[in-house]
Amino acid sequence: MKDSILILGAGTMQRPAILAARKLGLEIYVVDGNPQAACIQDADHFEQIDLKNRDEIASYAQSLAGCMNLKAVFTAGTDFSANVAYAAEKCGFPGHSYAAAVNASDKALMRQCFRNARVPSPHFILIEKKYLKNTLTAQVVNGLKFPYVVKPVDNMGARGCRMVRNKDELFAAVDEALKYSRSGRALLEEYLEGPEFSIDALMYDGTFTITGFADRHIYFEPYFVELGHTMPTNISYQQYVELVTAFARGAKSLGLSRGAAKADIKWTKKGPVIGEIAARLSGGYMSGWTFPYSSDLNLTEQAIEIALGRRPFALESYRFPLAIQDAPFQMYAYNSSRSSAERAWISIPGRVKEVLHTADAAKISGVRDIFPRVKPGDRVVFPRNNVEKCGNVISVAATREEAVKAAEEAVKCVTIVLEKGNPETDDFLRMKRAKEEGLFPPEAFQLPKEVDRAFNFELDCESDRKIGEFDLISNNVPSSLQNCMDIRDWNNLSLFETIEKFDKMNLNHGELNYKKFWLALIRGGIQGALYVSK
Repeated sequence: MKDSILILGAGTMQRPAILAARKLGLEIYVVDGNPQAACIQDADHFEQIDLKNRDEIASYAQSLAGCMNLKAVFTAGTDFSANVAYAAEKCGFPGHSYAAAVNASDKALMRQCFRNARVPSPHFILIEKKYLKNTLTAQVVNGLKFPYVVKPVDNMGARGCRMVRNKDELFAAVDEALKYSRSGRALLEEYLEGPEFSIDALMYDGTFTITGFADRHIYFEPYFVELGHTMPTNISYQQYVELVTAFARGAKSLGLSRGAAKADIKWTKKGPVIGEIAARLSGGYMSGWTFPYSSDLNLTEQAIEIALGRRPFALESYRFPLAIQDAPFQMYAYNSSRSSAERAWISIPGRVKEVLHTADAAKISGVRDIFPRVKPGDRVVFPRNNVEKCGNVISVAATREEAVKAAEEAVKCVTIVLEKGNPETDDFLRMKRAKEEGLFPPEAFQLPKEVDRAFNFELDCESDRKIGEFDLISNNVPSSLQNCMDIRDWNNLSLFETIEKFDKMNLNHGELNYKKFWLALIRGGIQGALYVSK
């Protein structure tokens, strides 16, 4: 009988784990609460179990260990690494202890472990829903020095996470974070400015090997939406050493010892500051796609080898030691020979009519994968977290510049056309905003203040003007925008490219109201322009 593995999750983020297990010759069992999960057919066996149900997962694992030669429990890109550790511990498998995995899943416990070990992390206040009024008293709130960040203690993907810029935003933000918390708890922590990084590592036998180090690209204050990552990083070696050392110290403080670890960490004026450490491989296409593309190492396969109690020989063959004094482990790194970039495309609110040009995007030199996440009929929103994006592209090239260019060109190529007459789209184009969100969502094209004033004045003066049927938009550009044609929107299209794209896509646009059209284009990019045209 073949050795078998139990994988938690059967979605796209778990496909690399399923394929890696297949390559290792394992019998593959997967569990997921969704009977329509995308990768069920890639596994040998499927059991519908809610991934939050720790005891049912452990009981299923024990039954497989008893009669199906189960040797490991595994996940990647889910919230449930603690449930993996719990089931593995019940079965007597090697891996992070359950207690350590809980420390790495509950951000309040995590922060306390960091504090006790003097690992650099933000100062925080724990907020429990049942004690909200006793925690955030008027005296406490008046003593806060904004900005702060509020986040649920037990969720991922930036859901329920946002910046709080003043006390007027505080309670609405806390309420939203608590909605996303399974345990009814949230953190209010100091906001620290600086570039952010994602780092993957594999741990076993007293070793700590950095297996991926990416620059994260975060946008849309007051939210933290990652529109992509690029690897390898281009920071200095000294910063690299300090960041990975902080990561290793943080992992040690949580009790992590055998398996995968993943850090979100910033470089601030204080040096490294850890946002969080998880007891799993990263999601967001990093561990399963961009790192293997840039390095030729199947990271997921090596993590599974460790979960099986084996040595990861492919990892050991190419890693090199890091000479870091006072590190808590023997430190190694795996070098990337190429660069890989992941970028996301997003939408203004509405309902999808068509998703166009993905095939064209896939043909761009250097593009390796296109992952559309929405289809006709789906409701879309301007993202407030990392699960509300509309698609992703991954590129690989010899240089960082080439990889970034390929990914960004692919994002520019894709067009989401929205159904007409949608109140959410109309409100967005009128820039109706929630009071507590300030200037969120932003306009697609961020015009300089003086240009914006001139633009709006010009449109007011031309309020009765029409753009004739079949007239090229490029022949009707407001004079106030003539020197701003290189400004880019959130999908990386310049104003010039947006106008050019509209003229190519929509020659038969009918008669247009000049003011309405240009306001829609500036506020909603190509989507806004297409929405208000016939």
